[in-house]
Amino acid sequence: MSWPRDDAKLERIRGLIVEHDLDAIVVRAPDNVLYLTSYWPMKGYDLAVFPREGEPTLIVLEPQVQEAARQAWTPDIRLFKGYDERDPRPPQVRSTELAAAVCRDLGYGRIGLELSLGTQAADRMVGEPTTYTHDFFHAFGTNFEDATPLLARVRATKTEQEIERMRLANEIAARAMEHVAERLRPGR
Repeated sequence: MSWPRDDAKLERIRGLIVEHDLDAIVVRAPDNVLYLTSYWPMKGYDLAVFPREGEPTLIVLEPQVQEAARQAWTPDIRLFKGYDERDPRPPQVRSTELAAAVCRDLGYGRIGLELSLGTQAADRMVGEPTTYTHDFFHAFGTNFEDATPLLARVRATKTEQEIERMRLANEIAARAMEHVAERLRPGR
């Protein structure tokens, strides 16, 4: 199911970016990438650059381009290789370099970064290391701040679309629980 762009949510985020005197925020946790772009990453390597003004940029693992194009609200999708025979570095190094280049190329000076949540618990691919390295935290220069409190603050207030999504998820979960409850038997 695709959802229309949630402009109320995105404008609220932009307001906090302005309030914090940032040019953009860069997110890496899959739930925050989803929150800002409507794209749920397959792995924890994808990033989103969300600016004060203009369209966000989604940094996506190459094999996921069709899914990202189908799901994401943003048309600016940039690709990086996951496993590159010419570059033995971890995939998140390539995605970080690409996000930092986007920030430089678009003239973003002051950046908000997710500086907490060192590991990604929400990956759809279990068993792959997705902990970001020292390089992520320093790839955007020295003019940055921790955007994690900003993201927590903005996510605490829900739009009509977010409430509808929560209701739908709750309804699906309730039906699944009822289905299982009807079939529960000792020894099964």
